[in-house]
Amino acid sequence: MSTTSKHHQYAAAPTMGWNSWDCYGASVREDEVRGNAAYMAEHLRAFGWDYIVIDIQWYEPGANSSQYRPFVPLEMDEYSRLQPAVNRFPSAANGQGFKPLADYVHSLGLKFGIHIMRGIPRQAVHANTKLLGTNVTARQIAHPNSICPWNTDMYGVDASKDGAQQYYHSLFDLYASWGVDFVKVDDIAASRLYGIHLDEIKLIHNAIEQCGRPMVLSLSPGPAPLEHAGPLSEHANMWRMTDDYWDLWPLLHDMFERCEKWAPHVGEGSWPDCDMLPLGHLGIRSVDGGGSDRWTRFTRDEQVTMMSLWAIFRSPLMFGGEMRDNDEWTLSLLTNEEVLSLHRNGRGARQLYREQDRIAWTAQGEDGSLYVALFNAGEQENTVTATLSQLGLNDAPLVRNLWSRENLGSLNELSFSLPPHGSLLLKLT
Repeated sequence: MSTTSKHHQYAAAPTMGWNSWDCYGASVREDEVRGNAAYMAEHLRAFGWDYIVIDIQWYEPGANSSQYRPFVPLEMDEYSRLQPAVNRFPSAANGQGFKPLADYVHSLGLKFGIHIMRGIPRQAVHANTKLLGTNVTARQIAHPNSICPWNTDMYGVDASKDGAQQYYHSLFDLYASWGVDFVKVDDIAASRLYGIHLDEIKLIHNAIEQCGRPMVLSLSPGPAPLEHAGPLSEHANMWRMTDDYWDLWPLLHDMFERCEKWAPHVGEGSWPDCDMLPLGHLGIRSVDGGGSDRWTRFTRDEQVTMMSLWAIFRSPLMFGGEMRDNDEWTLSLLTNEEVLSLHRNGRGARQLYREQDRIAWTAQGEDGSLYVALFNAGEQENTVTATLSQLGLNDAPLVRNLWSRENLGSLNELSFSLPPHGSLLLKLT
């Protein structure tokens, strides 16, 4: 898929960053954001990691975990726009919003992102507050029957109403003034009750295009409908292929089929999204995914398998753990330059074959090389093979193991015994 729209330039390669949800739920605080940003700048920026994203409910003063407190007062300005809770983000005092925090993130050479829910605050609708730049009020653009099934903060916006586009313009003008580089919009790609909300996606796309600041647009949750791949690429940069993804093997096993279906739609600036990487120290103030404060439940083999699939498929990479607690192993998964080169520069990834739980993927390298990923998704040790004829090769290639950084020599066949849930990521030249 080629770059066809201006917004595709905002994410010419798949985004790489950190998101606060997997470790802090809705409750992350400014000091934690600053601490993770400093860690990224020191340890990961040189490898291409550069987005720091604050997830849901930064406007909720009493948020304390991943469990939402329903119908509580939210921080909001006179124009129906949510604002950072000052008790959690002290630099937002005196109406400064996220600008001081974004300035700090930018000073480290990184980019700043936020999560929002689609729609307009119910609080604004009930109070019938103003919308900036129009005589219309919040109640006049609200769609009270279009609600999120798992969060009570918002009503949907009726895109047919006068003032709907102006409301979104005012939101993204505000975010541009703060210095926001990335916006994750939730309850929009595949609502469990209402499906995809294309009308609001278009309003948001238009608001970004007019705000004067490039912003990556990420849509959640999934699974986004495959039949809407065209409009998704036309209006957004990344969209979730799955509901919330956690450190559980059945969810990783399920991702192979999702990646196979979405692979033809991967292209510069438009990235089907496997969701966050639940690695390292998770669940500090989150009880989502069936766990609480823990280290990832994935085995090391499963962690490598996940990173290998995300890399060859070219999913966005958004790390979910508390980065300051990373051990050497976790850091090594994020700083393998050879794997990240595949993620950044691979092309044409596709599933070569699947025989039960023996799975092989290939992708083209920019230097004429060929990448091959072999996966054993089963419960027993198994031999996974890719022949030269399957790969379209006449001569035995030189083979390199990217994770171990070992040259394996010239091989006439790629055949390896892999442990349960294990994998190999190879480069052929």
